[in-house]
Amino acid sequence: MKCSIGTFLSISLVCSSLTGCVSGLEGSSYSRSEARQIQQVEFGAVLSTKPVIIEGQRTDWGELSGVIIGGIAGSSVGEGKGQQIATTLGAIGGAVAASVVEEKATRVQGLELTVKMDSGKILSIVQEVDEINQFQKGQRVRILMQGSLARVSPE
Repeated sequence: MKCSIGTFLSISLVCSSLTGCVSGLEGSSYSRSEARQIQQVEFGAVLSTKPVIIEGQRTDWGELSGVIIGGIAGSSVGEGKGQQIATTLGAIGGAVAASVVEEKATRVQGLELTVKMDSGKILSIVQEVDEINQFQKGQRVRILMQGSLARVSPE
């Protein structure tokens, strides 16, 4: 099976758009399921901040897009058994490559905030760097908690 450049680019575009739909982890970003949910609010002061990297996602969509693209690319090589082998290797290689690319593309800059709560308890919370909310040592903050999830925002 021969594959035109246009077909290959169309499949690549569709697959990359599917993997690009990732919600943020900033303190000011809420998922649809978090809206209108009750959250516990506590107050404290920032003890320290530390830049961190939040690793990216590896989804089935990313691997599937790699399998499709790699398989199509491999199928255009050779004939007979050689073509079958190239298609299989292309699909496997495409899945691995797409998974790595997706993880790197969705990796974000994070911030580890160590906060001393007014209750005396010390918490460490990692969230995505947020251009809206900047944090400094000694700054008063509020911590919104819902189950095991928490977010920090200025008071």
